[in-house]
Amino acid sequence: MTSAADALSERLFASALGAFDLAGVYLGDRLGLYRSLADDGPASPDELASRAGIDARYAREWLEQQAASGLLDVDGNDRFALSDDHRTVLVDPESLNLMAPLARMMVGAYGRLPDLVEAYRTGDGVGWERYGADMREGQAAFNRPAFTHLLTGKWLPAIPDLHDRLSSADAAGILDVGCGEGWSTIALARAYPHARIVGIDLDEPSIVSARDHAQAAGLADRLDLRASDAASLRGEQFDAAIIIEAVHDMANPVPVLRAIREALAADGSLVVVDERVAESFAAPADDVERFMYGWSITTCLPDGRSRSPSVATGTVMRPETLRGYATEAGFSRFEVLDIENDFFRFYRLRA
Repeated sequence: MTSAADALSERLFASALGAFDLAGVYLGDRLGLYRSLADDGPASPDELASRAGIDARYAREWLEQQAASGLLDVDGNDRFALSDDHRTVLVDPESLNLMAPLARMMVGAYGRLPDLVEAYRTGDGVGWERYGADMREGQAAFNRPAFTHLLTGKWLPAIPDLHDRLSSADAAGILDVGCGEGWSTIALARAYPHARIVGIDLDEPSIVSARDHAQAAGLADRLDLRASDAASLRGEQFDAAIIIEAVHDMANPVPVLRAIREALAADGSLVVVDERVAESFAAPADDVERFMYGWSITTCLPDGRSRSPSVATGTVMRPETLRGYATEAGFSRFEVLDIENDFFRFYRLRA
């Protein structure tokens, strides 16, 4: 019989294998190795090195590790290939199966572990900007497929009265709070061509990237993308606002929610999309809950504590926690929407 100690040892060994898989994915993604195999076809180590501009010895070791781990195929002629199925996971930027950006996010989080040791001792935070481009770009790329296909193709149409209002010729405007690199804002502009679209985010590099993405999408003239906070919205009015995966990161959500409420039209709505965690703590938890706690201990809680005052929400924001924030911010109607998703829960807040 396997003892609990043996089981835990085996589990952590399996976790180490997974961590090395993510390291290999990070290298393949950042160096364009998967992209080369997808676009230019199978390659020997020397061929891949020449295509991607990397050292041939490193190319061989990476290719063999990828084949040994089952991510790439290899034939008897020393040629390595990326299957079509694995392309959707590792290369296609709009595939709902895309997972390669997760490796970037993990590298961003792990890179801050020495800082987190100190933060845990002092109670200080580690701000989002300190996690660098890997975290910022990784999260944007990881969420892009869902924003592209589901935000306006499934999620908002599941709120028919709001969807119809935003689709109308006299739509006043939509506010995207915490828009990051702008993929959600771009999706809103494409779906609701009559609405004025404003995206705001505190992170200047994210807004710079968002403007570049909007330009590439031919939507720069439709999008007002600002490196600013909700307090800057005084005097503006919107039919709807949306916050995706950002409330739990806010140091102090109530003033932000209050500013958004004041910017909404009398019958306007705030749609909050946040993590589908359990309604109360229980252990052991399912994989989604464990995944969210992982981000909380490494990224979201430290980021939320990097500004003062902080309510220290963390990634695992229960529905009743958000309800409390909404009530304090002056919203009188709080609804959990019946929209199915494995990772996200959807809320509608109205004055």
